[in-house]
Amino acid sequence: MRVLGIDPGTKTMDLCLLDNGEVVGEASIETSKVASNPETVLEEISELKPFDVVVVPSGYGVEPMDLERIPRELLEEWYYTFVLATTREEILESFEKGIIGAKIYFAMVRLVEKLYELEAKKILIPGVINLPTVPLHRKINKIDMGTADKLAVTVLGIHEVASTLGVDYEHVNYIHVELGFGYNAVIGVEKGLIVDGIGGSFTPGPGFLTAGALDLEVAQSIGKLDKKDVFTTGCGPLIGVSTPEDMVEKSGSDWRSKICLEAFIEGVVKAVHQIIHSVKNPDLILLSGRVSRIPGIRVELEKRLGGISKVKVMKGLPGARSVKETAQGYSVVGDGLTGGVFKDLITHVKVGEAVGSALDYVLIPAFFESRLGRNFLRLRGVGFRTQPLNTSWWSS
Repeated sequence: MRVLGIDPGTKTMDLCLLDNGEVVGEASIETSKVASNPETVLEEISELKPFDVVVVPSGYGVEPMDLERIPRELLEEWYYTFVLATTREEILESFEKGIIGAKIYFAMVRLVEKLYELEAKKILIPGVINLPTVPLHRKINKIDMGTADKLAVTVLGIHEVASTLGVDYEHVNYIHVELGFGYNAVIGVEKGLIVDGIGGSFTPGPGFLTAGALDLEVAQSIGKLDKKDVFTTGCGPLIGVSTPEDMVEKSGSDWRSKICLEAFIEGVVKAVHQIIHSVKNPDLILLSGRVSRIPGIRVELEKRLGGISKVKVMKGLPGARSVKETAQGYSVVGDGLTGGVFKDLITHVKVGEAVGSALDYVLIPAFFESRLGRNFLRLRGVGFRTQPLNTSWWSS
């Protein structure tokens, strides 16, 4: 079983190839290059052949399904709606303004259209909100409880913690903190099951590119929020720096950078404390992602979170040299879903039992009047096995 995972990160798009559960190939491409020319990824994919399974970039997450379950003529609009939680019109409007996040989304759609023709099994994977192990009441009016890459890295984390502690999956209790270039996420694991999550656009403080959770009064005062606002309102845009490392370096002399860095770190700490409500006695807090490797941030988090539990930085799979842990997780999930060496892990975490889309739990009636909401209602019957909560809620 050779499984290729594709993680469309904000900074880099990473490819991780597993053969019988071991890393045998990897590639990392600047996402800006992918945005300009999706063919760049296809060239790297060709270099990693042969493979049996490709785990397709899955955005906010959908129930596990073969990509071919979606009719080719509906693929673009369906993917924009359920994987990217936006509309083609909204992305094109931002694309024309040169916004990099919109270019990334546009490139993802073009890439998936090309992957559709690839001769291999192609699967989409869920996000945290799709899992049956997350209680329904925690999903109300949520979309981002942890995107597909955050779920994937947490699944890999469950495996790593179990191996580190020498216990079965059912005895793993820990909190996963993923600090990506654009978004942070904090995921709670109890008895080896993902039971709660705070995604990047819902964290109590800003990520590097996203504002995190917004006071509704702030949203109302602005009057209108677009998809571009999800990835242009974080620390980087606020202080005018291009990398998290720049933010840390400038925080010693620039007052705005100092404030943003404090908000960033405190937001992560607060998110961990929120998750403690769901995972009361974590054995470990595991850090992953590009930003977790920045000494100034890692050391501060270790100091502030050390009173809760041990804090460690994720190691990832043996043999992985440059590819991100999220891409490794993508491959692990794909391997397990298709009967590979990680089958027991994926069965335990119940990834195969995930259902629906990330939009199923939006209960605010105005959602159905938006462009995205109208597309949701029109296309929700395509590919999915179950009915969404929100349409059942208002029809009962």
